[in-house]
Amino acid sequence: MTEVVLGKNQYGKAQNHVVRIHRDTDRHVIRDLVVTSQLRGDFEAVHTQGDNGHCVPTDTQKNTVFAFAQKYGITSPEELLLKLSEHFTSDFDWVTGGRWAADEHAWDRINDSNHCFVQNQQEVRTAVLVTDGEQQTVISGFKDLTVLKSTESGFEGYPKDQYTTLPETTDRIMSTDVATRWRYNTTDVDYDAVYADVKRIILDKFTDHYSRALQETLYLMGKAVIEAHPEIDEIKFSCPNKHHFVYDLGFCDLENTNETHYAADRPFGLIEATVQRKDAQDAEQAWLGIAGFC
Repeated sequence: MTEVVLGKNQYGKAQNHVVRIHRDTDRHVIRDLVVTSQLRGDFEAVHTQGDNGHCVPTDTQKNTVFAFAQKYGITSPEELLLKLSEHFTSDFDWVTGGRWAADEHAWDRINDSNHCFVQNQQEVRTAVLVTDGEQQTVISGFKDLTVLKSTESGFEGYPKDQYTTLPETTDRIMSTDVATRWRYNTTDVDYDAVYADVKRIILDKFTDHYSRALQETLYLMGKAVIEAHPEIDEIKFSCPNKHHFVYDLGFCDLENTNETHYAADRPFGLIEATVQRKDAQDAEQAWLGIAGFC
């Protein structure tokens, strides 16, 4: 007779879109988050016996997200996730941990208005908190930050075989959508300040060198972040190479000297890398469930 047991599990309410307007002064502040709450712990009976005695409703988790946004405000997505974790693991003794995540959409002021905003489409800020007993791991980041350098990039010296058609070049467009996440070694962090500085470092490093490959640029960006922030132990990147090919206009006798390009959306190179502090504590369990990063 086959023996079957319950494996790892979690559950909760996903994609709670909460918009908190801070009205403490006439100059309003928007925090616009999409929050997911998932609990881990003793949920054996609800799965195997249909006993809901330990099943904190997903609707309760949703309501808690909105209640905490009102009660505490939103100083950063990470701080809200930490408060949610502390609540669920302390109020329900069978909840031993969980995974809380948030995406934040930024809004910019229109003409420095106190109460009028336009959504900033530069990037989406991300945050994940994984709690396992007393261990809390915060992973912050962003995605969909599109960058491009129109020169100071090349690609040459690579191996070639009978299937290689790509010509070498010392002057090409390099563009990517930066998706990155970094892991803190502490929860005593000014998350908004570190987020702003990590983004600044990544953009500065993208611009300050001749890039021989997107891999080299990712490594240099990650290295600069780790060197500048001792509270960060590792940073991961997952970046598509947004290819731009010089368009052949010979059919109409026009010379194209690396000026007019065809922007190909697929297929694309996908470059992923992790840069970490040497001898940093491993945290593979915290990264489980975060797709798209090596």
